[in-house]
Amino acid sequence: MKVMIIGAGKLGKKIAAALNGEIHVTLMDNNPLVLDRLKDHMDVLTVHANGARKDILEEMNIETYDLTIAVTSSDEANILISSMSKNLGSKRSIARIRNPEYASQLDFFKKHYNIDYVINPELSTANMILRYLMESYTFYFDDYAKGKVSVVNFNIKNISNFVNKSISDLDHLDDLVIAAISRNGNIIIPHGDTILQENDTIYVVGQRNKIHGLAKVLKSSVDNKNIRKVMILGGSKIGYYLAKSLTKKGVSVKIIESDLDRCKELSELLPNNALIIHGEGTDIDLLEEDLADMDAFIGCTGFDEENLFMSLRAKQLNIGKVIAKISRQSYVHIIEKLGIDMAINPVNITASDILKYIRGGRVAAVSLLLGGQAEVMEIIADKNLSIINKPLKSLKLSQGIIIGAIVHKGNVIIPHGESKIQAGDRVVIFSILEKVPKLKALLQLKDGL
Repeated sequence: MKVMIIGAGKLGKKIAAALNGEIHVTLMDNNPLVLDRLKDHMDVLTVHANGARKDILEEMNIETYDLTIAVTSSDEANILISSMSKNLGSKRSIARIRNPEYASQLDFFKKHYNIDYVINPELSTANMILRYLMESYTFYFDDYAKGKVSVVNFNIKNISNFVNKSISDLDHLDDLVIAAISRNGNIIIPHGDTILQENDTIYVVGQRNKIHGLAKVLKSSVDNKNIRKVMILGGSKIGYYLAKSLTKKGVSVKIIESDLDRCKELSELLPNNALIIHGEGTDIDLLEEDLADMDAFIGCTGFDEENLFMSLRAKQLNIGKVIAKISRQSYVHIIEKLGIDMAINPVNITASDILKYIRGGRVAAVSLLLGGQAEVMEIIADKNLSIINKPLKSLKLSQGIIIGAIVHKGNVIIPHGESKIQAGDRVVIFSILEKVPKLKALLQLKDGL
């Protein structure tokens, strides 16, 4: 498979890194300095050129590519590139379109510009935050296998039931499995003898009702009916999309925005139960006046430091749910230690959506963990998969890959060495990034397709 990525910004680089070593990737950008920095870190073909030019695409033999992904900083350029590459012979195309003014026109763009898939990182991020706010957990979660399997992660801090104990000795994991551990910013795929340490973040997989039981043990559930007042720091696209959805649910929203013109714009776009305040996000006196009365706080300005600082203050005031948007990978190492409920990265969310689309077919879902260091993949087992009807212990899974759950005929199975995957099963698999190519090889069909 050949993929052309046009735009070497954060998202373009993240997609290229996730596919590096897996398939043939060409990364095109009109900034030579950006491309030069990438050459030493990724085994991809870099091209210094303007991807919106027909002659460049023809020179690159775009008709030989299976997919073109346009993720430049311009929505209009992305629409043009995706449409032109598709009409020049690329089998499929993806365009990133972020402007809220275009949100109602995405189906029109896809149909009339011959674009196969449209991504909107800010809208996807806002939807994920909304979903989290409406749930009863105070830790991050995701659902797989049509909601039958949940994956949650939480920081064990200094909880005596977990710290300094081996996984095999834990008492509160009936029909649950710890599939991954984040420690000091690094992902570990554990085994039974792995000792948990203070401030580890553990990724637990199992049935949703079993997760509820674990939440009670950890006292990590809240009454989501109490989410009636939400403060959003930053009137960004994410802030706008989130406020729009929350106000439709009757939630009172207060947005703090430093740009006066943006405040005026938001006041016209949002209904009356959204209060727009002009002010700096670092003005403690302004925020703390009302912050303590909020049920949730979301920091989504364009500055990670501002989001983290005010999210930390919100946690100190015992706000029920606190979320911070972060962009810098270097901050991943400190997030776990700050006690913030959820740190969210729009690039990772969008890259996960694109990876799912690229892999398609048997892959039902893909999620990136901890800045892309690991993946959670849900597959639907084809009858011709080489792993079908074999005990898991005979597969000799590479260290760094773990099968977290199998859903067979609607029943969730936490697998062991004798468990077998059967045709039609949904399988949730954890893998560190460098093992993904081996995982893909393991999931090949018997005829090699």
